[in-house]
Amino acid sequence: MSVFFNEIGPDNPVKKGDAEALLEKHLGVELDPKESVDYYELLAAVHDCAEHLLSLPDYQPVSDQQRYPRENVHRPAEDSKVFGAAWAHKVLIRGAQDTGNGAARHLAGKSVCIKDCIAVAGVPQFYGSDAFDPWTPVTDATVVTRVLDAGADILGTATCEHFCNSTASFTSAQGTVENPHATGYSAGGSTSGGAALVAGKITDIAIGTDQGGSIRVPSALCGCVGMKPTYGLVPFTGITSGDAIDDHAGPLARSVLDVAKCLDALAGYDGIDDRSVGAGKHNSFGFAEALVSNSETAKPLSGIKVGILAEGFNQDIIHQDVRAVVRAAIEKFEELGATVEEVSVPEHLDGPAVPRTPRSLSHRVRGGSAPVDHGIFPATLPLYKNTVINGLYLADKFPGLYGRTVNIGRRIRDAYEKVFTGVDVLVLPTTPFVARRHGMRDSPRASFEPTIGMTTNTAVFNVTGHPAMSIPVGWAPATDDATLSLPVGMQIVGALGQDKKVLQVGHAWESSFDWVEKR
Repeated sequence: MSVFFNEIGPDNPVKKGDAEALLEKHLGVELDPKESVDYYELLAAVHDCAEHLLSLPDYQPVSDQQRYPRENVHRPAEDSKVFGAAWAHKVLIRGAQDTGNGAARHLAGKSVCIKDCIAVAGVPQFYGSDAFDPWTPVTDATVVTRVLDAGADILGTATCEHFCNSTASFTSAQGTVENPHATGYSAGGSTSGGAALVAGKITDIAIGTDQGGSIRVPSALCGCVGMKPTYGLVPFTGITSGDAIDDHAGPLARSVLDVAKCLDALAGYDGIDDRSVGAGKHNSFGFAEALVSNSETAKPLSGIKVGILAEGFNQDIIHQDVRAVVRAAIEKFEELGATVEEVSVPEHLDGPAVPRTPRSLSHRVRGGSAPVDHGIFPATLPLYKNTVINGLYLADKFPGLYGRTVNIGRRIRDAYEKVFTGVDVLVLPTTPFVARRHGMRDSPRASFEPTIGMTTNTAVFNVTGHPAMSIPVGWAPATDDATLSLPVGMQIVGALGQDKKVLQVGHAWESSFDWVEKR
């Protein structure tokens, strides 16, 4: 359809001078008067194109609600809440009882909860906020369709933190999520509800998202396994996004084997998300099968080289108790046949600064006009307000910073990749300390304090895209109560595309040592 330089219809709202007004308003530049008529006609033609596109029917994946009907969608009543506000909505969607869709039933018999930033058709989505009315999707995210095809039952959506913008679990407008091991303490975030429900044995698996540690941090604090796959391995289609350069979706479970089974169900290009175009064919990975076959050997990690990332330990913010627990866990690798050596990636220390800048600038572009009431941000948005303020400032004062930051991220990625030529995986503490008491919402500073430094070892791998998994390896005392023991997570990181190796190392450790009895 060509509309360029056609006669401008009487209903076309574009007027002479509109092009000049746009340039002056947004760029502060002027048009050559000799070109004014041409740009007027071109702009009118573009308007006609836009009108034509809006007149066409939309084209989205259609959720199969005959095969997968949604039963009893509801907000949990007060007397049915678990771990505080862990559930956003309850619903029953029964998974496939056969292979009618041609999918392998990797998750037959498993129960799943879905983070409340992932589209589930017919189930209202809060996104952790009360700044606007909940949005009800009309189609399912790819990961939702795939877990149902794999035979899992979905039991509901799990609370996430406000705009997925916190690693605490008290910032969601839907309420505070409690740590299953200690009421009053953080479950981590932003996949807070999912981690609590899995660790608390309410569901077998949670599907979460991770843009700085939002799968791995709550997994570490709650004592479950959380996997951030290689960037693009799992399609992000149908998931509310922060910045496309660091979005990851992945599973949380109580065992590495269940994480592997879930990755088998989720991974592979879906024909929509261009981030996953090179991921490979769905149902082609064999993650769980590789773990089962490898576990039959006496020394399952024979030939594997484990690198202790020095910079992951040698930071003042890493608590001594956490450092000691993870060091003790690493020593066990040699019993499994692995060789262990210390390695250094100095660029790791630049990591905490890198993810914050793209995310702030992205929210300034995508979310700078977040819903407000009479010009004031809603009171429940202190962390998000900070992100928007930062983004506005950085865009104003440092206009070229986004591109520079992305380039620095590639440099850090390449530094890790160089180290991976000599070791198979890197190991380090997932979080610098165990779960802390919930913070307060009454001031921005009070909202931040419990989580300052929490992502010092996680967020960098969102920028570099490396597969990273947290597994529970023991217990350490709470920072404010030496009589209370809380879970400690060890992070296992692999080279790009080496998700199977990360799973192999984690599964071998988990299968040989009981972290729970160390309490």
